[in-house]
Amino acid sequence: MEKKEKNASKQNIDGALKQISAHRQLPKSVFVLLLVLYLLTNFVVTRVSHDMTVILLFGTRFPVTALAGIFSSLGNICIVFMVLFFGKLGFVVALSVLALQFPVQIMGMFFHHHMNSIQGFFANLFAIITCLIIYVNNRRIERYQMRLRSQAVIDPLTGLPNRFACVEMAEKFIAKSVKFAVVSVDLDNFKAINDTMGHETGDKAIVQIAGRWKALADSRKTGTREFVARLSGDDFYLLIWNYGSSQDILDTINCYKAELERKITIDGCDYFMTAGFGYAEFPEDADSSVSIFACASAAMHEAKRRGGEKRAVRFSSNHLRSAQTLEMERKIRAALDNDGVFFQLQPQFDTERKLRGFEALARMKDADGSLISPVDFIPVAERMGLVDKIDALVFRKAAKFLADLMKERGKQIILCINVSVRHLMKNNFLDELKEIIDSSGIAPGNLEIEITESIMIDSAEKALECIKQVKEMGVKVAIDDFGTGYSSLSYLNKLPADILKIDKSFIDVMNTSESSKKYVATIISLGHLLNLKVISEGVETADQLATLENIGCDYIQGFLWGRPLAPQDAAQLV
Repeated sequence: MEKKEKNASKQNIDGALKQISAHRQLPKSVFVLLLVLYLLTNFVVTRVSHDMTVILLFGTRFPVTALAGIFSSLGNICIVFMVLFFGKLGFVVALSVLALQFPVQIMGMFFHHHMNSIQGFFANLFAIITCLIIYVNNRRIERYQMRLRSQAVIDPLTGLPNRFACVEMAEKFIAKSVKFAVVSVDLDNFKAINDTMGHETGDKAIVQIAGRWKALADSRKTGTREFVARLSGDDFYLLIWNYGSSQDILDTINCYKAELERKITIDGCDYFMTAGFGYAEFPEDADSSVSIFACASAAMHEAKRRGGEKRAVRFSSNHLRSAQTLEMERKIRAALDNDGVFFQLQPQFDTERKLRGFEALARMKDADGSLISPVDFIPVAERMGLVDKIDALVFRKAAKFLADLMKERGKQIILCINVSVRHLMKNNFLDELKEIIDSSGIAPGNLEIEITESIMIDSAEKALECIKQVKEMGVKVAIDDFGTGYSSLSYLNKLPADILKIDKSFIDVMNTSESSKKYVATIISLGHLLNLKVISEGVETADQLATLENIGCDYIQGFLWGRPLAPQDAAQLV
């Protein structure tokens, strides 16, 4: 039974190899035709080789025996074709029929003294040698082709089928209208293993995972049938078929998830892996191999976006990203790889127009040098999980610039940096902050990180602990966009912040009604009650400035007194 299961597990790869095989056998009917032609020519040769009859052809007399050579050559051509196009079968049959003629030819030479038999004997001998050479050479070529074909469909690291084999399998199912599901799997934080422990350790982890999943697929313990393939890096595909309902797919995925999450031990170190699983079904979600793999990938990215304790996510049309979004993702990755991320500085003033400091704002340029609007790239970067990389780049560059500027001018100013919830929640955020302070030379007291109220909803206890440690380092903390979130006053009271920043949306409508003005005044009073300074963002008119002065706002930021500036222009304000 075990042998049958192993053979069955090989059929998927063998099928993929057949699909791309360069060697195509002719129909068996052609083989039969060649064999019949050979036997007919051989029969004709035996009939005419001893016939002394002379025939008249185009005015010339020819002995009938001369036709023996012609038909013998035709027969040998049939033999060669059998070996050439039908491999082992053709070789065995050709060798057999040629060998059977030797006794007849030997009897003709020694007992009947037919000298033509000598010619036939050596013709057969040379035919056998020719067939042997062709067969041996063909076998060598076929082995080489098989090695090349194996490399085309087998992942060299794990021995699993690769993407090509997986697509071939899916197309075979589609051609036969077989109901199946494609599951896209992407391991979480695998790059960290490669970066910290080395690629050799990462490869060993991949091999262990592949071995577990292959064993599970071969065991058929899931109740369904599965085809496991490795795409590249930490990406895998599962093809699932022979299932009754979508719940069966989820149950099978959970089996693979459980195998993945078992402890992996490499060189005495234990590792625990998780992954995002996204799947799509044929024909419900997609009707072609290209679309079903794209749908499964979209569902997987949604699973990765949700994070936490992931369950398998089934494809929904909401997961499809527009062409513009995909292009923006490409531009973001290119900018990160090619130093296309830079910063501008927007000044902050007190109401007497004395410079307090600058807020560093992330900016990005395309490959052609044109600017990409933050409105376009920030939301996409957040969905991609790359906003923390952008934060870190801007933080590092701006801190170095301001540290050098303050040293040169002998002035003390504040550098404000936006920190996303994702960035702050990273386990290494505090280490990263310390490293930037040390490498840039900026004093912690000149730094201010801006966080949003939403952090109090996402992970309040962890956020409070992290912010306390930031404060202990001497770095200031500002609550950005205050009034737009849902944080309670109790959390606000616990949060060791220094600054409240009122969102631009409130400043825009502040002078349109008395209630709007009172709302802003209340936020300012609340901030002062909690011993916090208050900055109003988006101040664009003199009327807004006058109102803010009257209700006691401490600092102003906006186009009225300063647009975002290039670093060299911002330096002129210090």
